[in-house]
Amino acid sequence: MLTLACQGLAIALGIALPVWVFSLVVRDASLADRIWPLMIAAPAVAYAIVHARALDTRSAWMLGLLLLWACRLTLHIVRRNWGHGEDRRYRAMRARNEPHFGLKSIYLVFGLQAVLAWVVGWPLLAAFAHPSPLSSLDVLALLLVGGGLVIEAVADAQLARFLREPRREDAVMDRGLWAWSRHPNYFGEACVWWGFGLAALSAGGWAVAWCLVSPLLMTGLLLKVSGVALLEQDIAERRPAYRSYAARTSAFIPWPPRPGDGA
Repeated sequence: MLTLACQGLAIALGIALPVWVFSLVVRDASLADRIWPLMIAAPAVAYAIVHARALDTRSAWMLGLLLLWACRLTLHIVRRNWGHGEDRRYRAMRARNEPHFGLKSIYLVFGLQAVLAWVVGWPLLAAFAHPSPLSSLDVLALLLVGGGLVIEAVADAQLARFLREPRREDAVMDRGLWAWSRHPNYFGEACVWWGFGLAALSAGGWAVAWCLVSPLLMTGLLLKVSGVALLEQDIAERRPAYRSYAARTSAFIPWPPRPGDGA
């Protein structure tokens, strides 16, 4: 398994490096976001090919839903960022790390994201390498992955529609799923990876408990690094109405809004 895992890391890095070179040409390090799903899905496909003769029902539904997740998220990110240049978060990173941010981005952005993507994909490696009968834990795992995919897709679609509508510059999205959570798309993403982690745990028991590093890592990234914390660090200054929205709306886990102005 170790050899195959190393091959998965090599695949993720092999995707990241040419995109890094292209990012130097167009001065857009946020291209890393567009290949993030691919850096997770491509190693998983390689794991599945190696274990093709031993793939079981669990492995089949995990691979199918992973590819669905990767295709949807890639198309969403590409469509969202098309024509907008480098993302604001990466422009800030570029400013903090000049001079020579382009060269530094090989490890600050692309290499780091390739390694993180490889770790996030560990549940697929564990499940494919340990075929076993389905258990009751698989039911919960499938519900989490499927439900997370739906929540994430609906939240992204609602936000995209809001951004297309005529609105005040400081308007805040507080409808649909966004009335119950300030980041329902991130909550859905966390559900997906906890589902995959539980499926891998069901496949190999505590012998593959290390695969739970994946959902723990993803949840930490979503809450503390590239997700909630990063997006909210200055949003109230740019959109004063966000303070009222934050006061009545759960940050992450969907929950009925608290009474307040505009509730």
